[in-house]
Amino acid sequence: MRILALPFLLLPSLATAQTCGGDFGTFLDGLRAEARAEGIPDSAIDRFLAGARLDQRTLDADRRQGVFQIPFVDFARRLISADRIRRGAANADRFDAILDRAEAEYGVPRGILLAFWAFETDYGAVQGDFLTRDSLVTLAHDCRRPELFRPQVIAAMELTARGDFDPARTTGAWAGEIGQVQMLPGDILERGTDGDGDGVVDLKGSAPDALISGARLLSELGWRAGEPWLIEVDMPAAFDWSQSGLDVTRPASEWLGMGLAPRWGTVPPDLPASVVAPQGRTGPVFLAFPNFQVLFEWNESFVYVATAAYFAGRLSGAPVFRGDGASAGLDGAAMERLQRALVARGHDVGDVDGILGRNTRRAVRAEQARLGLPADGWPTADLLRALGG
Repeated sequence: MRILALPFLLLPSLATAQTCGGDFGTFLDGLRAEARAEGIPDSAIDRFLAGARLDQRTLDADRRQGVFQIPFVDFARRLISADRIRRGAANADRFDAILDRAEAEYGVPRGILLAFWAFETDYGAVQGDFLTRDSLVTLAHDCRRPELFRPQVIAAMELTARGDFDPARTTGAWAGEIGQVQMLPGDILERGTDGDGDGVVDLKGSAPDALISGARLLSELGWRAGEPWLIEVDMPAAFDWSQSGLDVTRPASEWLGMGLAPRWGTVPPDLPASVVAPQGRTGPVFLAFPNFQVLFEWNESFVYVATAAYFAGRLSGAPVFRGDGASAGLDGAAMERLQRALVARGHDVGDVDGILGRNTRRAVRAEQARLGLPADGWPTADLLRALGG
């Protein structure tokens, strides 16, 4: 589930092009002009735009993302079931050769690919029933994030010209992702790879195609072969929590020298790492490595990425995290009040949406440090009261 802006497919060069909003017919004319400027044949453009419509269900899904307000421990326990782990192991056996190939060619381990395959589509079983063409056109017309979705419309037109996209039939997720690992048209255009050797890139029907394409995507986004991504650690009692968070990076050896103890795996001492506490100092704590940062190119949600990375570890032999003592934190409405209080104090939290993202965590940590509280980035009712929220 990834939003990609292709550098060669940015907003139209035509000064008169309507980039979002307004009359839908005029908007489609702008798309048509841009696609022609990119060299896409008129036949493909006409086929793509015939019957295109705005989809309210897509807009509703875009505005309704409350699942990411769930705390990490609850989110992980909701997504990671014994059945999902069992099927992950079964798929690892079934696709052993293709997963070996993915790691050999692109350096991406099977645990990561299986985790995203599981979370995105439940191993291919639930790929979404939104008409991809209409979802993309709708999100490009909507003026909330047109710079992210308009390039995907043009990419889907190019796929149509190649015969790899059927505008009237191709379905997927509400944000335009297609296939078993949910890739956007721009990514499919650039990184779609034939994994099963049949001469066709079919990310919906072929698990090998989807897995190899996903591995190629992560590799080209910067995945570093042979390196860990996230390892749970036991923490020393006297740790300075202002040193936690993705903004603070030290060689792993320095963290280990402070008393952090890995619960599994091998920590390369010279590898840069950050201390990540998705649910504060009372919840599970991890060392996060450069590969963890790459996963945000797949999905921008902190809780989603942390959960996927943890699940990839579980599929690779890691133990269950220690989360029974994790603080519950704030509900969505209280989080929005906190975000407004942080904005009032000059912090950039992004959207006031009730979601504890990276910017909000950074602002929370700064206010905790100012107030003399443990600066673990996890908001509490006490912090909200102290900020007048």
